[in-house]
Amino acid sequence: MKLVILGGSGSGKSTQGQRLCRHFEIPHISTGEILRQAMSGNQLLSLQEAAWGVSNPSLNNLGRYAQPYMEKGELVPDNMMIELIRMQIKELDVNSGWLLEGYPRTAFQAEELDFLLDSLGQKLDWAIYLQVPEAVMVSRCLGRSLPDEQPEIVQRRIELFYDRTIPILEYYDRRRRLLTINGDQLQDLVQQNILNLLSVS
Repeated sequence: MKLVILGGSGSGKSTQGQRLCRHFEIPHISTGEILRQAMSGNQLLSLQEAAWGVSNPSLNNLGRYAQPYMEKGELVPDNMMIELIRMQIKELDVNSGWLLEGYPRTAFQAEELDFLLDSLGQKLDWAIYLQVPEAVMVSRCLGRSLPDEQPEIVQRRIELFYDRTIPILEYYDRRRRLLTINGDQLQDLVQQNILNLLSVS
């Protein structure tokens, strides 16, 4: 099962992504988590080695380049993100599948991901979109108290989500690979709804 999980900040992507990965026993690739660890100067490799058993020092360089964008709530440039995903997916066992969280963030990145997967002989099964009202996303983010989730940064991220990410839904919908889920429910119910749709799709 090869999946992308989409949604604004605070939509529950990380929670549902982790649950789906446990259910399907596939690696969870969270670009936000990878970049945060790289920015913090940790050897990042705790997360990476656990999932893939590899190390790649260039990820720490990528974290340094990405830091100014993340600190303002801006999107990290496409070329940096595409290289990050290329590094991650190439290390994976193509037979086991994976779940991507935090990428793609633009329609261009969605298309680039398809090109990358084609070149690796892989294909995305589904893009799962967690639909959550803006007010709920804001309150959830502000309740997490992460260092990069100050009110103005959160608001900027959500604005960018509506501006840049919504066109991705159209991209995947045209390719009949989009599953839309009401993310404003109890976590167990959201997960069950996702699994129900995946089983009949």
